Amino acid sequence: MKNQLEPALDQVLLKPLVRAALTEDLGRRGDVTSQATIPADKQAQLQIKARQAGVICGMDLARLAFALIDEQIEFVAKIQDGMSVEAGTILAIVSGNARHLLTAERTALNFLTHLSGIATATQQIVASVADYPAQITCTRKTIPGLRTIQKYAVRCGGGRNHRLGLDDAILIKDNHIAIAGDIQSAIKQAQDLAGHLIPIEVEVDTLEQLALALEAGVSLVLLDNMSPDTLSQAVAMCKGRAKTEASGGITPETVRAAAQTGVDFIAMGYLTHSTTALDIGLDFSA
Repeated sequence: MKNQLEPALDQVLLKPLVRAALTEDLGRRGDVTSQATIPADKQAQLQIKARQAGVICGMDLARLAFALIDEQIEFVAKIQDGMSVEAGTILAIVSGNARHLLTAERTALNFLTHLSGIATATQQIVASVADYPAQITCTRKTIPGLRTIQKYAVRCGGGRNHRLGLDDAILIKDNHIAIAGDIQSAIKQAQDLAGHLIPIEVEVDTLEQLALALEAGVSLVLLDNMSPDTLSQAVAMCKGRAKTEASGGITPETVRAAAQTGVDFIAMGYLTHSTTALDIGLDFSA
């Protein structure tokens, strides 16, 4: 296990997400299965247990899932977000009304398995490029409504966040350039708007575009869908002039080749749209 990597998100951000998930699951009649099979006053203790090794993320969301169903449920966390665990590790022990425990079970596990999968994949990818200076970042390719926590999971895995939203920074992409007329016009207009507090990044597809962007004066360029050879040339052109970020369909299989080119950042939508959930279960403790 390792120390917590990321401070927990504020409860004000988490409660609406958990409440919406529980409302969706409860539907119009609530948990009719537990109502039908479990006595109303039955008490139970359950263990949340990792069935795979990985990095854990989402403990506060899991705790809230139980608390919003029944504030009398006791949730004793054994692990903090950002910690690496082995298969079989007990993450938390939850005790209380058995009906309510089972009602909250799936929502709690959905958050935990999904976010822990992101954190685990991020840690693995970060480790795979540790020999190079490149830093791994996520993108805005997130599940609607879950961006804040998905990006939090990336941080728990040792990655960095790209923009959280459209208002964070100016990122001039291919369609902006096409509609603006040309890359230098788009950059000039962005510079006029941005002032000194909004960062500007421009996406380029070719070395010719890169030369024009550097001439216009940008501090960060997104090198989109370039081969490793072209990336290496682009990095050399930018040295001392702009930071570089590789992007475009980068996967765990291709990320190391991108890192070897010397880019400063590698943006991976994969982290939030294609990772596999970590297997975590809720087991009855007799």
